[in-house]
Amino acid sequence: MGSGVRVLIGTRKGAFIATSDEKRESWEISDPLFAGWEMYHLKGSPADPDRIYASQSSGWFGQKIQRSDDGGKTWEPVGSEFAYDGVPGTHQWYDGTPHPWEFARVWHLEPSLTDPDTVYAGVEDAALFKTTDGGQTWSELSGLRGHGSGKHWAPGAGGMCLHSIVLDPSDPDRIYIAISAAGAFRTDDGGVTWKPINKGLKSNWELPDPDADVGHCVHNIAMHPSKPGVLFMQKHWDVMRTDDAGENWTEISGNLPSDFGFPIAVHAHEPETVYVVPIKSDSEHFPPDGKLRVYRSRAGGHEWEALTNGLPQENCYVNVLRDSMAVDTLDSCGIYFGTTGGQVYASNDSGDSWQAIARDLPSVVSVEVQVLP
Repeated sequence: MGSGVRVLIGTRKGAFIATSDEKRESWEISDPLFAGWEMYHLKGSPADPDRIYASQSSGWFGQKIQRSDDGGKTWEPVGSEFAYDGVPGTHQWYDGTPHPWEFARVWHLEPSLTDPDTVYAGVEDAALFKTTDGGQTWSELSGLRGHGSGKHWAPGAGGMCLHSIVLDPSDPDRIYIAISAAGAFRTDDGGVTWKPINKGLKSNWELPDPDADVGHCVHNIAMHPSKPGVLFMQKHWDVMRTDDAGENWTEISGNLPSDFGFPIAVHAHEPETVYVVPIKSDSEHFPPDGKLRVYRSRAGGHEWEALTNGLPQENCYVNVLRDSMAVDTLDSCGIYFGTTGGQVYASNDSGDSWQAIARDLPSVVSVEVQVLP
């Protein structure tokens, strides 16, 4: 028996774990974990695959962080106190008036690449928190919110959330984050100071100044570990890339049927192979023509091909949310994504063919994958 694969699935009504061997042909799905709770994100530690963190949220009971030390068999609640530093101040509300910062939920958990007890948490209202004691206590990296542009950040349709955290494997002090609707930011000193990295992003519809420093609605960012200065972005509209750590962005939407979408992912072994899921528009959150297609570029963007084998090509009106796509690191890279219709699709051949590993789950919010030793 070689290594196995574990897929962590967060849904609007609980979490599920799917497991398979390295062939990734047949899958077992767990009973629901935290049934009835909104599970915004589950992610395992790259340094210890049996350590998994989960963000559990409910309108009734608020926010909880759960931790497993045995690969998801048993869980314990850890610290759920997310207090903004100092006087939180205000940000811009939908109607342009100032609105106080209010903690709502944790959207994304990003465990450290080297230490299972260190995790970053992206929250709504947008801020970045960090734990170094396995989730027991959380402190804000307040240099981000105090950056000076914070008062101009405004919520997107889904709330003002810090939803993407990318850690640079070559430099532990370099972190990229993205916020709806503020844009992308980078720190080079471990989170003490931050700079907006939105040059080249155009938001003609959303912003009075299309070249504004902040205010862009970035949906997701992705990086290949071997090229940490190259980032790919799915924006509210436009697929973008940067080759200089975010200093300048260029559009790579090319021949996509729509450049609106939420997730973006990079092939594990091919740093110029990128995946997106085009969605018709910001008001119609479903695939163009009712056909569920993942698009792959092997050229780092511009030229895209539709991957359809095993995916529904008629009457399909689901969405694929920003944290709902993941890749594994096995040979013949595995790609996974979940839909708001409760399907989870997997490809064990870099996207050439797909199978549904789950069909009737609650609406899927997040998908992460672990390759087990």
